[in-house]
Amino acid sequence: TPSPSPAISDEEQGYDLDLFCIPKHYAADLEKVYIPHGLILDRTERLAREIMKEMGGHHIVALCVLKGGYKFFADLLDYIKALNRNSDRSIPMTVDFIRLKSYCNDQSTGEIKVIGGDDLSTLTGKVRIDIIDTGKTMKTLLELLKQYNPKMVKVASLLVKRTPRSVGYRPDFVGFEVPDKFVVGYALDYNEYFRDLNHICVISETGKEKYKA
Repeated sequence: TPSPSPAISDEEQGYDLDLFCIPKHYAADLEKVYIPHGLILDRTERLAREIMKEMGGHHIVALCVLKGGYKFFADLLDYIKALNRNSDRSIPMTVDFIRLKSYCNDQSTGEIKVIGGDDLSTLTGKVRIDIIDTGKTMKTLLELLKQYNPKMVKVASLLVKRTPRSVGYRPDFVGFEVPDKFVVGYALDYNEYFRDLNHICVISETGKEKYKA
């Protein structure tokens, strides 16, 4: 059963940009700060505890989905490593990467392209935690991973959107459940821009037009 997660309501408007440190080159391209960086880190630390509790003594291969998952992946693994160092229980862990692309501008193309990553056959028989940004491509990725006969697959996603386009898939570990808004920052991009933004923010129409492919 997936663990519970904080749900951000549809009425949530976010925070004014001038309350936070925002790169000047993005000041006109964002509407609001939606999830501040500190809140992301605190929630990620909690997810690390839940993962440690559930995974027992399994050998984990942590598989990062690039590019949108890299910040969440790195921070989550840092918290897991800290727990490994400072608690009586520790989990052996190795790391691998895969790169997927499914968006052009703010719309999913419906086609999942594997455009990078190592030979996944090396992961056969291991327990995996897959890190994704919104979960939209997960069903396709899980079908791909089944070919390598994993003992277990657990999915951690920083964000899951409430959207009528959802296929109904729910990851095992979720950072935040959010409304159907196109958000950027914390490695989530709009045509490769905004990955260098610490907070998760709602992009403005000006920003969409400026960085349109």
